[in-house]
Amino acid sequence: MRAAVLEYPATRYRTDTALDLADRAERGRLSKPGLKAFFKIAAAWTLRDEEARALLGGVSNGPFYEMKRDPDRVLDTDRLTRVSYLIGIYKALHILHSDVLADQWVQLPNGNPIFAGQTPLAYMIRGGLPAMQNVRRLVDARRAG
Repeated sequence: MRAAVLEYPATRYRTDTALDLADRAERGRLSKPGLKAFFKIAAAWTLRDEEARALLGGVSNGPFYEMKRDPDRVLDTDRLTRVSYLIGIYKALHILHSDVLADQWVQLPNGNPIFAGQTPLAYMIRGGLPAMQNVRRLVDARRAG
C-alpha cells in the first residue's frame, strides 16, 4: 500500500518568495528607498532626531546624520526590517485615518492595552522590533476590518 502524498490545493493566488535579507545586493537594492521613506515618515510624524535614531535601533549621531544627508548605503538586516515595519505602519495609518490624524497617531496616548497608556512611539522605542511588529499587526488588523 502506498502512502498518500499531501499537497496544498491549487490556488489562483501567487505566493512571492521571501526576500533574502542575508544577500547584500538585495539589501542594497532596498536600503536607499527605505531610508528616504524613513526620513519622510520621521518628518511627517515630527520625530525628534533622538526618537528617529532610537527607532533605527540606537544609531549614534554621526552615522545617523550621514544617513540623513546621503541615504545611498547598505543597511543591515535589523535596520532594514525596522524601516519596513515603520513604512507599513505609516501606510496602514493613512488608509485608516485622515492624513493629519495618521501623522499624529504615533504621538498620541493610546488606550489599547499593549501601549499601557503610553504613546505608540514610546512603546516602539522601548520595545524595539517586537513592539514594531505588534503595532504593525494592530494597524493591519484594524485596516482589514
